[in-house]
Amino acid sequence: MRRRHLAIPAIAIAFAFTASTQQRGGGTPNPAGGRGRGGMGMSAYPQRHVDPAAVERGKGLYSVNCAFCHGSDARGGEGGPNLLRSTIVLSDSKGEAISPVVLEGRPAAGMPAFHLTPAQIADLAAYLHSFPVGGRDVARSAPPTIVVGNAAAGRKYFDQKCVACHSTSGDLKGIASKIEDPKALQQTWLMPGGRGGRGAPAVAAPPATVTVSLASGQKVEGTLERIDDFVVTLQDKEGVLHSFARAGARLAVELHDPLKAHLDLLAVYTDKDIHDVTAYLVTLK
Repeated sequence: MRRRHLAIPAIAIAFAFTASTQQRGGGTPNPAGGRGRGGMGMSAYPQRHVDPAAVERGKGLYSVNCAFCHGSDARGGEGGPNLLRSTIVLSDSKGEAISPVVLEGRPAAGMPAFHLTPAQIADLAAYLHSFPVGGRDVARSAPPTIVVGNAAAGRKYFDQKCVACHSTSGDLKGIASKIEDPKALQQTWLMPGGRGGRGAPAVAAPPATVTVSLASGQKVEGTLERIDDFVVTLQDKEGVLHSFARAGARLAVELHDPLKAHLDLLAVYTDKDIHDVTAYLVTLK
């Protein structure tokens, strides 16, 4: 692959939900005043007192926006990592640490940005902090099936929201036979092109493209490689990489994302919508 001129390098802070290492030595203080894992009632993880009302609000936000990747118990397994042992979540208090990840997303890992308010992020944090991280809890027992929605209602929702781009006799014909695991099927329609869970998506999502219009009038088009507040990088049809500084530059960037409709709907779906549509899709054998 040839590489052409690169403008100023991007300055970006990469936030990642990564697995944390257990603390050593003194340990972490717990509400009872103990330290570490050395005595009765001690915990290796922060134990927080959270507002039940905030937890309930956060639970709703999590189920719609996060559960399909990070699991219903936040322990990962469907393409997203375990959040409860994440260093970011463990160091977070009221959403200040997880906020950049939520608002900016992790596009390279298939995680979109979520346009939540600070209050909503605080509620989401409260829900995550409500889990007993170090111990066993009933949330670890997976339900026998995630197919608990109303298929008829799911079909109605599909006919209202999805038929403009998809067809059950076209691109989605026999989708439930191609992706037999309901969890993988749900992940595929919620986040096409993302890192799927068990059971690979049957249909590869088309890549996003971008057109950069320079002050000189020249236009450069290609497949999007990276975009943030500082730089946009694309690969043209000849395989050449072009990178343009955005900060203070006189250029226009036009993004063409074939998955934008799916990403926009992530903020609109209710928990019922997700269950109903999944129940309908599993009937498309």
